Amino acid sequence: MNELFDMPSDIQQGYFGVVALHLREALLPVLAGLLVALPVAQLCVRLRWLYPPVLWVTTVLYAIPSLAFFVVLIDYTGLSELTVMIPLAVYSLVVLVPAIVDGVRSVPQETLAAATAMGFGPVRRYVQVQLPIAAPAIIAGLRVASVSSISLVSVGMLIGNEGALGNLLNSGMIYHQERLIWLSVVGTAVLAILVDAALIVLRVLVTPWMPRGARKNTRTTAVQEAAR
Repeated sequence: MNELFDMPSDIQQGYFGVVALHLREALLPVLAGLLVALPVAQLCVRLRWLYPPVLWVTTVLYAIPSLAFFVVLIDYTGLSELTVMIPLAVYSLVVLVPAIVDGVRSVPQETLAAATAMGFGPVRRYVQVQLPIAAPAIIAGLRVASVSSISLVSVGMLIGNEGALGNLLNSGMIYHQERLIWLSVVGTAVLAILVDAALIVLRVLVTPWMPRGARKNTRTTAVQEAAR
């Protein structure tokens, strides 16, 4: 069993060290993207004319091939994890910004009016009313962004072995070891499944007002919760 997880000499960490590295390189960019997307999405909600150009910019950036992104960044960040993570953070915006905008726009006007009447300012209303009600849409966007990021990290193997589990795929092809290829492919898939499952659990925890049955009238329940 130990031989299955033996790493070649060009991989400095053990297998589970590589897995931890893969998670760090995949999820930190998504977190950074979320921190950027939250204020940008709120601006797009308040200034409706801003949403189309923001969506256009994020879509154009997403269309840039990751390898081209790496080549541009190497002059500034070198052959480092940062060179891999910056494009992943940018790519996450094309999913997170629309998810947050759609979620926040789904909040009923009467709920916002009630919050304003209770003395909530714009920031407090956004954080305590709009974001909790929009949580299902936001977490759905996080699920897509996270799984996509976990997949794209492997491309980092092309720039100085910064691809985490992708490095095993490269080493497996170089040394003709199918074991390393399977460790890379299966490991990446398992990570994506586990992270997706963790986000589903998070959604359940942060939205206790959502019904657990097949039929989910989320808006009505959310309004009732926000009014409490």
